[in-house]
Amino acid sequence: MAALDGKKILVIATNYGVEQDEIVVPTDQLRERGATVTVAAKESGSIQTLVGDKDPGKSVDVDTTLDGVSAGDFDALVVPGGTINADTIRQESTAIDLVKAFVAAGKPIAAICHGPWTLVEAGVLPGRTITSFPSLQTDVRNAGAEWVDQEVQVDETGSTIITSRNPGDLPAFVDAIQAALA
Repeated sequence: MAALDGKKILVIATNYGVEQDEIVVPTDQLRERGATVTVAAKESGSIQTLVGDKDPGKSVDVDTTLDGVSAGDFDALVVPGGTINADTIRQESTAIDLVKAFVAAGKPIAAICHGPWTLVEAGVLPGRTITSFPSLQTDVRNAGAEWVDQEVQVDETGSTIITSRNPGDLPAFVDAIQAALA
């Protein structure tokens, strides 16, 4: 039996601009650990990832749209980064509503790199401690959270929020997601 058998994880993104490894690695590794992972984007079809915010990366299939999912159907939410993706998805009311619903239900949310911009926009950070890509630290502080510089930060103030800084932190990030669901 795999560690995450029976767990359902939602990954949300836009259809363009996700940092390749920040969606591919967690999705693949969480599936390898037994989770059912659903990738939702604004539109059906696929997600064009980028490497380093500029070079085309792998195309990732979309399982459903943001409008087609509900927090009640999942055990955890993953928000990958990529500057373009993160800046765009934080303007999607459906994505913001999903973040708020996961927090309200006490379900874990994991956001990496620029992904925490969505948490800033959702207003779910006051009193928390998180990490992110360093350029977000002022936004994080202005949203009422403490920013720390470490590979993974798990904040359990009310609900669990797991954050990491960049693709180099992915091993610790994925392990923290598994631990939150154990």
